[in-house]
Amino acid sequence: MLRNSHFMTLAACFAAVACWQAAHSSAPQKEEDAELYRLFVDAVEHVDRSYVQKVDRKALVHNAIRGMLEQLDPYSDFIAQEARPAFEKTTTGHFGGVGIQVDVRNGEVYVISPMVGTPAYEAGVLAGDKILKVDDQAIERIVSDDIVQKISGPAGTTVKLTVLHAPYNGRPVDLKLTRQVINIETVRGWMRNSDDSWNYLVDPQKKIAYVRVGGFSGTTEADLEKALRALVKSGDLKGLVLDLRTNPGGLLPAAVKICDLFIREGKLVSTKGRGQTSERVFNAKDADTLPEFPMAILVNRFSASASEIVSACLQDHNRAIVVGERTWGKGSVQNVIDLEDGKSAIKLTVASYNRPNGHNIHRFKGMSEKEEWGVKPNDGYDIRMTPEESNKLFLWRASKDVAAGKRPPDSQLPASVKSTGDVPDKQLDKALEYVRSKLK
Repeated sequence: MLRNSHFMTLAACFAAVACWQAAHSSAPQKEEDAELYRLFVDAVEHVDRSYVQKVDRKALVHNAIRGMLEQLDPYSDFIAQEARPAFEKTTTGHFGGVGIQVDVRNGEVYVISPMVGTPAYEAGVLAGDKILKVDDQAIERIVSDDIVQKISGPAGTTVKLTVLHAPYNGRPVDLKLTRQVINIETVRGWMRNSDDSWNYLVDPQKKIAYVRVGGFSGTTEADLEKALRALVKSGDLKGLVLDLRTNPGGLLPAAVKICDLFIREGKLVSTKGRGQTSERVFNAKDADTLPEFPMAILVNRFSASASEIVSACLQDHNRAIVVGERTWGKGSVQNVIDLEDGKSAIKLTVASYNRPNGHNIHRFKGMSEKEEWGVKPNDGYDIRMTPEESNKLFLWRASKDVAAGKRPPDSQLPASVKSTGDVPDKQLDKALEYVRSKLK
């Protein structure tokens, strides 16, 4: 009876949708839609009733939705209830936690870096610490997602970490932390100062700043503007290298706001969706634009979406040159649509966007290397890197990101989180060559 009731309800829902569509379509379309909905309900009911093993009906419907979206494009997706919190972290740019980055090696949990100003940092969690217990429960053979879930939680709640400081020959330390809203750091500089704040000057003599944006969340634009305006106010910003390499993108509004920081007037980006009769155009606003200075943007084959919007916009307006490699070619916009009263959602591609000159960014299926897509470096600035070169550079940059924490002055960082000398970066070298030439 419960099963029949469940599918009667499901059928009623589909019928309601069909009736709504009927008001907006012809009679033949109404009949075709009703047949399709009945087909789906019949298939689900047969699987539920006759499959060799008992099935989870909710999981069955969720998987059907997921399979439907997979047929559309790589960017449309179903976000189940258990995956919603992690998804929200990446889009809003904040979450409840204590503010540490962790790594699991051979079943043991190590702190890569505490985030500056967070409860973990202020309590004395150090880069390289080994986490032994969470709330007095020993950690044994755990995976990264599980440890993050144990330590994260609503702001205002507490968690106790038992840690062992490097070189791991002392006594464990118990640290009681009160979770707070943690802002994900998407804006980084050249290296850490002694107090773990960012030093943005890659060339102090020429006053050339280096800023790396790792993603576009709800806090990215404000963090970038704060950093750049502080450099302008101090007189330390004569040129800029904006590093968007391996930046997967993020929120369209964040990309638009960052473009607007550098462009005084004109089109920044435009979008066109199936239901739109004309393009939606985002234009620059003259207010609060940063002063002019020479600028280069670094991209590579993994720079996508919002990072392509920014690099294309500044390139088309001749505000910056683009250095590196041709970008990924992801020029579509996804909306998040709530399902089940917000417990789950679908991320659905609803529009594509074009750069200010009107050219396409998205690499549609079947497009060749010769066709128009992505963002290409300016002439003379196409600098390729091998996978080995890119990997070495990525690991070196990660070591530069480490915040040591409030450790005693005479202590040393563990070798596992310590930088081991400079790594060549021919793309950055080319960008600096350009900026310096303009400062002459």
